[in-house]
Amino acid sequence: MKKIVRNIIKLIILIIILIGAYYYEDIEKIIKDYNQDNVSNVINPKDNNQNNISNIVSSTDNLEIYYLDVGNADSILIRYHNNNVLIDAGNNEDGEKLVNYFKSLGVENFKYVIGTHSHEDHIGGMDNIINSFNIEHFYMPSTITTTKTFEDVIDSLTKKNIKFETPKIDYKFNIEDIEFKVLYIGDNKEDLNKTSIILKMTHKETSYLFTGDATSETEKEILNKDIKSTVLKVAHHGSQYSSTAKFLNEVKPKYAIIEVGKNNDYGHPKKVVLQKLEKIGAEIYRTDQDGTIHLISDGKNIKIEKINTDTNGG
Repeated sequence: MKKIVRNIIKLIILIIILIGAYYYEDIEKIIKDYNQDNVSNVINPKDNNQNNISNIVSSTDNLEIYYLDVGNADSILIRYHNNNVLIDAGNNEDGEKLVNYFKSLGVENFKYVIGTHSHEDHIGGMDNIINSFNIEHFYMPSTITTTKTFEDVIDSLTKKNIKFETPKIDYKFNIEDIEFKVLYIGDNKEDLNKTSIILKMTHKETSYLFTGDATSETEKEILNKDIKSTVLKVAHHGSQYSSTAKFLNEVKPKYAIIEVGKNNDYGHPKKVVLQKLEKIGAEIYRTDQDGTIHLISDGKNIKIEKINTDTNGG
């Protein structure tokens, strides 16, 4: 009799264990299914503020700027909704590569193309751009040169029936709610760097200063203007003849981006410039070390990524 009772007790315990295991597996499955269904809504706190990101949400409404790796040259692509803006186009050997890269991004046309001045390391690839894309407005200083690079640009504009326009100081143009303002443009025939178009772009709470190869003299010309900017494209690849302390103190950039080539013959960027940028607390990015600098902004927050692009033909 005792043996029968013990067996019954064992059977009851076994049934309880089996029922518990069944419900445990069922609960575990419910939790697993819930996590799979809701994983896209979960934010990992450790991901916040990574890569200079501050609560920015990925969206097609964001502004994107590519400070392109084109060696010791300049080329900057700005994208906002379906609008594209190009500032400079690198060296001659960068032209085809830039065209291919822009097409890979889905670029078909440009609202504005700006050649900051006539030096080869800024308009070298411009004829390729003109030949390959529809362009609504083309802006450059009026100072001409007799170089083949400049003549190629003029020939391409003529063939495509695109007007060569020279904006005046304080001229403004827009892409939707983004405003561009020409802070400076010169006509110095002896030093083309002093003709550089300097642009300030404002997008909601953020602003961006594009300086071409502006010299210390041209920087001085705009000290009385509103040049404070969140992001500064450092003038002339970090040359010691630009980026004066007074100018940098007025701009007060949070981020400073230098478009410069590896082991270039000029020793750019100069140590003195880097020291001045560090002194004002700017976070420095360099295309020779970081590749193409891809900036994304919702108008308040900024995210900066370093990406490899096949855009340097040097």
